[in-house]
Amino acid sequence: MHEQLWDKVSGLDPVDVAVRTRCRFENDAFAVPLAGRDYTVAVGDRRVTPADSPDEPAGYLEQLCILAYLINAQDIPLAHRLVGGEKLEAGQFFFRGHHALPTRKLEAAFGDEPGRLVAAGDAVGAERSTYGDASISIRVLPNVPVVFVIWGRDDEFEARASILFDETAARQLPLDALLAAVQLTVKRLVEAAGPA
Repeated sequence: MHEQLWDKVSGLDPVDVAVRTRCRFENDAFAVPLAGRDYTVAVGDRRVTPADSPDEPAGYLEQLCILAYLINAQDIPLAHRLVGGEKLEAGQFFFRGHHALPTRKLEAAFGDEPGRLVAAGDAVGAERSTYGDASISIRVLPNVPVVFVIWGRDDEFEARASILFDETAARQLPLDALLAAVQLTVKRLVEAAGPA
């Protein structure tokens, strides 16, 4: 799985990667936090495992996000300007159709009770934000903060959700890996919230 990505990671200077990604490297392995869960990336063994379940290989999307991040992340400051996915470089072409951001899942899970988004965010290490009826900010990867916003359903309007990125996000991850990281995060938020 992901042999071309592993080939690239194997050829990188681990000290440089650790600096660029803000991830620890020791014993031939990186420690990478992804969407509120820590992973161990054993470069020599070409294995990505959850730190709390070292015998269980990480899923396809987790591996894609983490390996793409190790390859692409840059040691640059955040812009501290939030934008929608369509405002990222090439985002207006990528985030549509099958690649649309999972805002509908957020609306379905949190539209009737926006406060549940904040509670779910607490469970995955997110910080509370001040947008919409409820919002949270989570570093899906160390250089990639993402803000999830929900406006609740009422008598006049349907629920609405937004997913916002720091302007630098597309410089840290290719868009397909960024989408995968967001999908994983939304899945974890919905799971953390439990049944409505």
